[in-house]
Amino acid sequence: MSEHEHQEMLDVAPGAPHDSILSETAAYVIGLGFALLLTAVSFWVASTSSIWGPGVAVGLIVLAIAQMGVHLVFFLHITSGPDNTNNVLALAFGVLIVFLVMVGTIWIMAHLAHNTGPTPEMMNLQMQKG
Repeated sequence: MSEHEHQEMLDVAPGAPHDSILSETAAYVIGLGFALLLTAVSFWVASTSSIWGPGVAVGLIVLAIAQMGVHLVFFLHITSGPDNTNNVLALAFGVLIVFLVMVGTIWIMAHLAHNTGPTPEMMNLQMQKG
């Protein structure tokens, strides 16, 4: 590896396009390594009993967000550069739509459960037979 290629690998952000296939392959391998590491840690967190019970869910959420970040940067090439503005805006719009669908679904299901729950007369059917 020449000095120029080595310097290029150090100067380019992980998600930015590289000039040589070697440095781009190295970025993909690094991203794959991070993704595998985060997956292994997630399985360990889910299967171990050494972490406090409610902390497991929080840990898995944090690891999932980190996993999304690795995939966005290393594989989808989303960076903070000026030429990626449209990609970042599309990502933000997608996150907004997913958030609205999730909150809307939870709101509708809670409202439906509140309005269609069993009445007290339905709950006492066993007592009415006897």
